[in-house]
Amino acid sequence: MLREMRIRCLGVIDDAVLALHPGFTVLTGETGAGKTMVVQGLGLLLGARADSALVRSGAPRAAVEGLLTLPPEHPAISRVVDAGGEIDDGDLVLARTVGADGRSRAFVGGRSAPIGVLADLGEQLVAVHGQADQWRLRRPDQHRELLDVFGGPAIAERLTAYQQVYAALGAARAERDRLTSADRDRAREVDTLTAALEHIERVDPQPGEDEALRVEDERLAHAEGLRYAVAAAHSALVGSDDGAETANAVEMINTARATLAAETRHDPRVEELHRRVSEAGYVVADLAADLAGYLADLDADPARLAAVQARRAELAGLTRRYGDTVDEVLQWSRTAAAQLTELLGADDRLAVLETEVARLTAELSDAAAALREQRRSTATVFAAEVEAELAQLSMASARLSVTVTEREPGPYGADEVEILLAANSGAALRSVSKAASGGELSRVMLAIEVVSGRRPASRESAQAGSDLTFVFDEVDAGVGGQAALDIGARLADLAAYAQVVVVTHLPQVAAYADRHLIVRKADDGSVTASSVIEVGGQARLEELARMMGGGATSAGLEHARELLEAATRRRGSARSKDPSGLS
Repeated sequence: MLREMRIRCLGVIDDAVLALHPGFTVLTGETGAGKTMVVQGLGLLLGARADSALVRSGAPRAAVEGLLTLPPEHPAISRVVDAGGEIDDGDLVLARTVGADGRSRAFVGGRSAPIGVLADLGEQLVAVHGQADQWRLRRPDQHRELLDVFGGPAIAERLTAYQQVYAALGAARAERDRLTSADRDRAREVDTLTAALEHIERVDPQPGEDEALRVEDERLAHAEGLRYAVAAAHSALVGSDDGAETANAVEMINTARATLAAETRHDPRVEELHRRVSEAGYVVADLAADLAGYLADLDADPARLAAVQARRAELAGLTRRYGDTVDEVLQWSRTAAAQLTELLGADDRLAVLETEVARLTAELSDAAAALREQRRSTATVFAAEVEAELAQLSMASARLSVTVTEREPGPYGADEVEILLAANSGAALRSVSKAASGGELSRVMLAIEVVSGRRPASRESAQAGSDLTFVFDEVDAGVGGQAALDIGARLADLAAYAQVVVVTHLPQVAAYADRHLIVRKADDGSVTASSVIEVGGQARLEELARMMGGGATSAGLEHARELLEAATRRRGSARSKDPSGLS
């Protein structure tokens, strides 16, 4: 819902704030007061093309700000978030500036954004029905959407069933096409993977083998140096085997232990030192044994060294191609084996997919036919109800038809939906966007919105709280008298489940509004500025009298009072027959 709009330096409007409410709000004023500027300001807020000529003379820029309240889960919220904007407790602020130099900027939720974002949000938040804003009737896809909304759950169920099959068929075709187009590459990849796996199988690497062989290679390649170093260390600990008299660690430790042993009873500290020297002797003895064992095991076999180096060369051939280590090579082989299995099964998968595509194509055809049948049935009712409404909107001679023709399947069915209109007797049915004037298009949209509002789904929306805003500009162009009263009544019906804002010059329409705003012009001789005020009571009667041409005379005010009371009675009568207000 649009709660507030502020306009600054736009045309004749200097600075005006429009406080809007749920229900039916009417905007009136003298010719040239700036009513059109209000609609143009709203258009700018919703992404319309900017024109520097709209900027008030002498001002650097025009600015329009709007405050909207969005219900939870509204689809527009995700678009705001994608644009980087913020929503505060459901409140969204939109803004647009137009410079005198023609430059324009947009702001969404406090963040600068492309103008296109405003346009996207505008289509989701506000439907503007004016002389040049009937985009819903000018776009063929919207004809289908209007019919589907009118059809309610009956069409929605068939559309959902169709879309499920459509999505499944799209996925199956995509996978089939991918496998088919990759057939030659697949054969080449099968050969490559097969050769690689055969290579790995032939070498048969074992986990951790490369590291173990590296260590063994180092030991065998330096066997002589290792033998000399270990033998020297062994000799230093226990003495040499050649009978030479040399000091060794074992004998010196034994001497130290024996010397201390004689004195341990005289001092506990000496006893502790004796114990530690004894432990050192045991450690040296064990170390000497380990050194001797290493010497006994040390292999200097040149044949084994050659075998180890040859095996390492084989493993290096794998690690150059398939991984940095043998473990990585083994992991690659497991992945490659799974991929090869999938590739070898591609032909079988293709056969399955061809069968699946054929089955889903038949199902899609059946689902599309069921959807088309429901749309055609709905189109007959829709056309009849809209035509009946048009008869009450000064278009009694109008004929309306909705055609549903077959086309290539798409996301929303295999139907081309077009609303056709013959605005006058004897005229041929043509696309509604080409068969009616701007004012007539506004009335067609009003009729469509009203009949859609009578459907059960719209009644539930009305009870749950509206998130729809409709703006009608000059919807009453070219009509008057009883027809104008009928238009006012239909707008009041629409306001039962949506926010409706109407710019009008007819008192018969204005009398049905819940709230009445006036665009007033003040002229001090040099500057003309417009402001917007809400009126009620006597002030509203005076405005209605002015619109009726009688002025604020007693007779004019009496006529205005009678008009207002008649409109109130008619609305009350409609609601007594239909508590929802959607009469």
